Amino acid sequence: MSGRRSGQWGRAPRLGGRLSRPSRLTAVPLATVLTVPVLTAALVAGPVLLPPPAGSSAQSGESGALGEPGAAGWSALPVASADEWRDRQYWLDEYGFRDAWGTSQGEGVTVAVIDTGIDADHPDLSGQVVGGIDVSGAGNDSGTEPVGEMAEHGTLVASVLAGRGNNEAALRRAEEERRSAKATPTPSTLPSGETAPSPSPSATSSTPTSDEATGAWPDGIVGVAPRAELLSISVHLGASNPGGPSPEDQIAEAVTWAVDNGADVINMSLGSTRQDWPESWDRAFLHAEENDVVVVAAAGNRASGTLTAGAPATIPGVLTVAGLNPDGTASWDSSTEGISIGVAAPADPLVGAVPGGDRKEWAGTSGAAPLVAGLAALIRSEYPEMPAHQVIHRILATAEDAGVPGEDPVYGHGIIDAAAAVTAEVGAVDRNPMDTIADWIRVHRRAESSGAPTPTATPSGEPAEPTSTPDPLSTELPQATAPADPAPGLQPALVIGTGLVVAGLAATAVVLYLRQRRSPER
Repeated sequence: MSGRRSGQWGRAPRLGGRLSRPSRLTAVPLATVLTVPVLTAALVAGPVLLPPPAGSSAQSGESGALGEPGAAGWSALPVASADEWRDRQYWLDEYGFRDAWGTSQGEGVTVAVIDTGIDADHPDLSGQVVGGIDVSGAGNDSGTEPVGEMAEHGTLVASVLAGRGNNEAALRRAEEERRSAKATPTPSTLPSGETAPSPSPSATSSTPTSDEATGAWPDGIVGVAPRAELLSISVHLGASNPGGPSPEDQIAEAVTWAVDNGADVINMSLGSTRQDWPESWDRAFLHAEENDVVVVAAAGNRASGTLTAGAPATIPGVLTVAGLNPDGTASWDSSTEGISIGVAAPADPLVGAVPGGDRKEWAGTSGAAPLVAGLAALIRSEYPEMPAHQVIHRILATAEDAGVPGEDPVYGHGIIDAAAAVTAEVGAVDRNPMDTIADWIRVHRRAESSGAPTPTATPSGEPAEPTSTPDPLSTELPQATAPADPAPGLQPALVIGTGLVVAGLAATAVVLYLRQRRSPER
């Protein structure tokens, strides 16, 4: 794989379906769960915002309520020039994205981000959002007003997908150099026989411009598809929007709107604690499939109690993304497992943009999914006539095998290789390797609507008593239990699916979750 560090980025160890437990983790994960009872699966958006480095000014503030100044993990990070954030985007080189940019940067492709809304005014996203809508009733008409208890989530996702960076730090440096050059003594003020040093080229250079290869500015967060355009579709899945549409209705409307408004790719960095989904989603995802749209979804985060992938990651045809540690192994914190996982991408740690012009470090499959959605945009840009199922096939076929040979419940088909996905010779397929929602509907929904009797153990001589097909939303799933302790002192504060399921059997809880790491000294 392109650019991986020697000794760190070889083949991931074959784990036999068991996630690695990185010993470097010594802090306690904290899960904050916001619930709204509805008759559907529990939708989950999963950013993991990490605290600033120990000893930084951000950690020294007084603790406050979540989201307020001084709250652990949410205080402003130490002042840093924007290009320091760019330097922390290791996935650009190590997973082949910079190499892929020599062929494609995503131009001509539109990606819909179904999330909490994108701050279109962020310097790193200026000009990237070309349309949008709010389907929650809580945001603005264009979907660019971040909503909900985790309003920054959509901006984080959008920035790693299609950020363009900025030139603010470069402008500051150029201004400082110009001032320095202006202060250089002139020959008339120097002692006889001495001459002034020539100004450095940078001091006399013109205003910094964007990178010619990608169109991205030199500082801040650059996405993996920096020339792609974004649609911002804001949803509100939290408890503070009681008068808004139900979460299941929001998702169905969001997917349908994205398709009808020109999306080539849809990113859904949200998930659920249940593997089934409401019938309204059948129509929405079938609409995407019939209109040749690539749909990418996050697998979910284990450390917040979600052990297996849930809808929409379980919907046939959706490309589901698992998360990786920096060493290329499956992330214990930031990934679930399941037969629906298609591919794995970096999840922990990541950096991204947040509303108001700031940037933060974060982690989770919420960040891995847009890396793959951006990769799909690179492919669709290079091969504009390629059907969606072939785009997905290219990503899977060029992935580096990991875990159990072949398909794996932790890594899927393997670890993404962006350069290979864009440039390699890949054979054609005639159907989506992630299956199709059309086939699923034909088999499963038809059986439900037909009222056919369920087979029983009754002897053939005695007719079996017909039984109705159970409502898919009330089907019981394995309870989510606390993951094994990956390191001393590391325990999940809350397990999704325990108290929530007990609280409502038919009405499961819709949730958004946020996991933070406490500083070691706390």
